[in-house]
Amino acid sequence: MLKFLKQVSDYAKESFQAAKYIGQGLSVTFDHMSRRPVTVQYPYEKLIPSERYRGRIHFEFDKCISCEVCVRVCPINLPVVDWEFNKEQKKKKLNHYSIDFGVCIFCGNCVEYCPTNCLSMTEEYELSAYDRHELNYDNVALGRLPEKVTLDPMVTPMRELAYLPKGVNDPHDLPKGAQRAGQRPEQILEQLEREKGDRDDAASDAEKN
Repeated sequence: MLKFLKQVSDYAKESFQAAKYIGQGLSVTFDHMSRRPVTVQYPYEKLIPSERYRGRIHFEFDKCISCEVCVRVCPINLPVVDWEFNKEQKKKKLNHYSIDFGVCIFCGNCVEYCPTNCLSMTEEYELSAYDRHELNYDNVALGRLPEKVTLDPMVTPMRELAYLPKGVNDPHDLPKGAQRAGQRPEQILEQLEREKGDRDDAASDAEKN
């Protein structure tokens, strides 16, 4: 008899837990049903990359001094710098520069430590190719300027959800001039100063009392 009652209680507990989990799942489903869709109809619509997006690396041949700092700071020694020493001018002469984006991890160390700023990160992220060897960009391909999403007449540019104003989930109807999510640096400083002033006032009131 006791064994039967225990089986009944265990079955009731499991049934209650199953109903609880189903209710939690349905609550999430119903919550998303009331929201507007935020899908992007790629390639007719494209997201505008964030301000510090690390995309394809841009290379300026004339600025490079063949110091190979980019090779030394790269975690995988990726950039290939082919140079020769010019005895007449007594300095290095760059012949070839290439980066294999099939191996690159886009950490940005080469851009950060380049002494002549000949490397820069771009907003270009569409680097897919049928042949992996096509991802090995030489100095000519690296020198090509990227195309901005906002300047493409065939594409509707859209902002990322992280950069939408507070309370707005639909990027399709974003008003012009809307501020991005979060606070600007000057607003954060003002808030810190207000909080500091409130603490000072509270401390002075406590001393008076």
